[in-house]
Parts: sequence; C-alpha cells; structure tokens
Amino acid sequence: MQPTRIDVPSSAHTYPVFVAHGLIEQLSRWLSKAGIGDQRFLVSSPTVWRRHGETISAALPAVEHLLVRDGERSKTLRTVERVHEWLIRAGADRQATIIAMGGGVIGDSVGFAAATYLRGVDLVQIPTTLLAQVDSSVGGKVGVNHPLGKNLVGAFHAPVAVIADPRVLDTLPRRELRAGLYEVVKYGVIASRTLLDRLVADLPRVFAREPAVMAEIVVASCRIKADVVAADEREAGHRRVLNFGHTAGHALEAATHYRRLRHGEAVAYGMLVAAQIGASRGLLAKDDHTALTDLIARMGQLPPVADLSMAELLTAMRRDKKMVAGRLHFVLPHGVGDTVIVDDVTKTEIRRALRTIGVRG
Repeated sequence: MQPTRIDVPSSAHTYPVFVAHGLIEQLSRWLSKAGIGDQRFLVSSPTVWRRHGETISAALPAVEHLLVRDGERSKTLRTVERVHEWLIRAGADRQATIIAMGGGVIGDSVGFAAATYLRGVDLVQIPTTLLAQVDSSVGGKVGVNHPLGKNLVGAFHAPVAVIADPRVLDTLPRRELRAGLYEVVKYGVIASRTLLDRLVADLPRVFAREPAVMAEIVVASCRIKADVVAADEREAGHRRVLNFGHTAGHALEAATHYRRLRHGEAVAYGMLVAAQIGASRGLLAKDDHTALTDLIARMGQLPPVADLSMAELLTAMRRDKKMVAGRLHFVLPHGVGDTVIVDDVTKTEIRRALRTIGVRG
C-alpha cells in the first residue's frame, strides 16, 4: 500500500511524514526513500521492543540498537547522556542518523540527544503511540523535563523523516490510545470542526482500531500540525495554538510528579479548564462547551485530581514556558475550529475552572 505523504517545511529542510499500515515491515525501504544513509543507530524502549522488536530486527538487521526506559520520569538529561555515551562508544560521527522509535518520551528525549550530539545529527522519528503519531513526532520540538517543570530543557531539531504505521497501535493499551485521542480532540477544537465531528461519530470504530479510521485521524492531525508549523516553526506566534490544554495540563503533570497522569490525560483536563474559561468569557457557545465535555467523558474516566493543591498548581503554571514577560498565556477556544491567545486570565478564573475538574481549595 502506498503511504500518504505529508511534507513539513522547516528552516533546515522540508521533511516527509509517511503514514500507512505496514510501514514497519518495510523500514529499510522507506528510510532509503527518505535519503537516510547507512550509518543508523536506533533507540527504543523495552516496552516497544517486546511488542515489535522481532519485526524491527527483521526489517533492519544490521542496525545497532539501544533500549532506554520510557515514561515521563525517564524524560531527563540522564537519559540523553546515556544515549550520547552509547553513540560515542559506537563511533557515531556527523554522518550518523539517530532513529527514535517509541512514544512521545522516546521521541522527545532521543530527539534532544540527536540535536546535541556533535552539535546535531540527523533524526528519524518512528512513533509507536497515537499521541506521538498525531502530535509529538511532527514539528521538530525535542527536549526533556526538569524537576521544576515540563519541557524546560530542549531545542528545535526537525527530523529528516517521520514514519507512522497505524498498525502498531493495535498493541497499544486502551489507556494509551485514549491519551492520544485527547490530542486529536485538541486538533479538532483549534482547527477543524470536521475532525471533531468525525471523532464524535466514529469513536466506537476508533476504539475498535479500524485501520481506515485510524489512518484517517493520524493523517488529518498531521496535516493540521504541518500547516501550523509551516506558518510558525519556532513558536513565535501562531504555533502557540498547539498549547491548547497544555497550560493547566503541564501544571497537573508537574504537581503529580509525572506519575499519575499520561500526558494526554493531563491535556484533557487542561482543555476542560481552558474551555470553562472560554465559556465563562462568552467565547465558546454553551452547545460547543457541552459537546466537548461530553466527548471527553465518553472516552473514559480520567485519574482523580481532587487531592491536588490549588496553590501548587498555580505556582507550577507560573513556572511553565508559556510565561512571557511575567504574564501567563492561555489558549482559549473561540468557538470550534478557532482559538484566541490571551494573557489576562485571572487567578480567580483559573481557580473556578480548576474546581470544575475536581481540584479543591
């Protein structure tokens, strides 16, 4: 099957995103089509290797690989140093290509290792979770967490190719699938009522992982991300719309020490917070607000946050990279398919919105 190809422009180069079922079995072919040289180093996780290691080894028999732990608590400079040490000992030079195969944590941390090894070597992203396929593998943002906040250490380092095979999502636990779907909801709210309506109508087929539906939502999401990145690669303006749900979301992740919530789950809560603020300001119609909250509820129960400290969440938000000149920037929905970025959300508004998701105080 011929994959869908989406070209993503960056300041360094334009790179392809290939999407189709069965690409993992043909990795060598598609890496060659993307112009990837023979000096290849693959980094993945034990989780991915248990599920797909045999297929990967058959597709790339001569490629050395390193396994590092996944999960937000492993998204650290220590993981990056481990990748660097492995590359140095293996004799990787500036002609090397680092292949990051895994979810968002692997893509972000290994991508940052590629951005900083020898001042930057080529990177290929092979995302194996829905969240990584629809969001984190595209756009060139790589980095790691710091004990004081999420994604505070990082770089812009565009991959030379992204290879997304929706078939690998068949082995994804349901919770991880839901975590990725929340990012698809985000794309619908910020850019496409059609995508959001499709998700509402086809949710049972998505959870059944029907191949055609899965490929369609990956392609639709990647097209939206590519358009946003093309307009604003370095997040100077328009790209900030992709932070819808992430202001409160990142604070929730930090407050729970990256243990309780998947990133997508935190974004789901963050979207509910932003939607509540938008609705209270008259930006989001009641019907659209209800439709969004109902859709997120249909996807499954989110982990509880009632025990979290309101004061700690507010402090975490102020440490986030969305603080500009001492002002916290919020992406609010302005209807479905459009957003507005504001810097005047008050603590009172934030507290009221956080209470609607169960936070006390």
